[in-house]
Amino acid sequence: MKQKLIVVCGPTASGKTELAVALAKRFDGEIVSADSMQIYRDISVATAKPTLEEMNGIKHHMIDILDLSEEFSVADYVRLAGECISYIAEAGKIPIVCGGTGLYISSLINGIRFDETCSSTELRDELSKLAEEKGGEYLLGVLREFDPESADRLHPNNLMRIIRAIEVYKISGVTMTEANRISQKESPYDPVMIGLNYSDRELLYARINKRVDRMIEMGLLEEARMVLSRENVATAGQAIGYKEFKPYFSGEKSLEECIESVKQDSRRYAKRQLTWFRRDGRINWIYRDLLSSGEKETEVASRIIEDSGILDG
Repeated sequence: MKQKLIVVCGPTASGKTELAVALAKRFDGEIVSADSMQIYRDISVATAKPTLEEMNGIKHHMIDILDLSEEFSVADYVRLAGECISYIAEAGKIPIVCGGTGLYISSLINGIRFDETCSSTELRDELSKLAEEKGGEYLLGVLREFDPESADRLHPNNLMRIIRAIEVYKISGVTMTEANRISQKESPYDPVMIGLNYSDRELLYARINKRVDRMIEMGLLEEARMVLSRENVATAGQAIGYKEFKPYFSGEKSLEECIESVKQDSRRYAKRQLTWFRRDGRINWIYRDLLSSGEKETEVASRIIEDSGILDG
């Protein structure tokens, strides 16, 4: 028997946490975060980590589990999230995976295995220095020479994944595209997937802009200063909301210009998230701006879950 679980996904600022908590209340569940930045302690504002009030008494897993200096791979996520799901199910509750990191979600529910032997700190450092000197576009061009499929999927700013794809090929002689193709096994999960979005993209963008303004009020600038002042912040330093303030701290740009950069990068990220999630035909999309008057996404999602049959037996 495959493990039944609920997945709530979608772009940033679409309302995933609120929906997941409401569903956990209704179906007696616990939440497993699928956010690549909320796993880190000490950074809560830029990562939009749910507050205790927003959690509303629902237990959340995979949040605040690492120090900023610690590295974390997709393989780590699949393993640890899998353990959390088993723990929740054994307690007689429904696991609800909630987040916007598409690679984490698809790797988890599709049963992807990653070969951890393809790893070289020395090579990774060398590629990181190359990226600093010549930029992400250059590194993406290097990857495109032997793995054009991966290069087409990745954004020049996504240095971590570009470097990882090059690293896998240099060590194993197998492209990341091929490695992913041959490393898939039968999934241990039977998910019902709910996606949140807006049919009018401008409404989503307005929510993103408003969220960034709220982050500024909550201390985003101070958090960015703390992160950028540390020498070793591993993956955590790549979160949107930090690097955009470098020009402000160095006196090259105004605070307003840098805040606009955060908003712009967040909107671009949402666009990439949607591109990723739209490839998965299993997702039941709820467009919040198309709901009829008085209808709530919790009710729509609940009907989808009940109709899926995962609660039977």
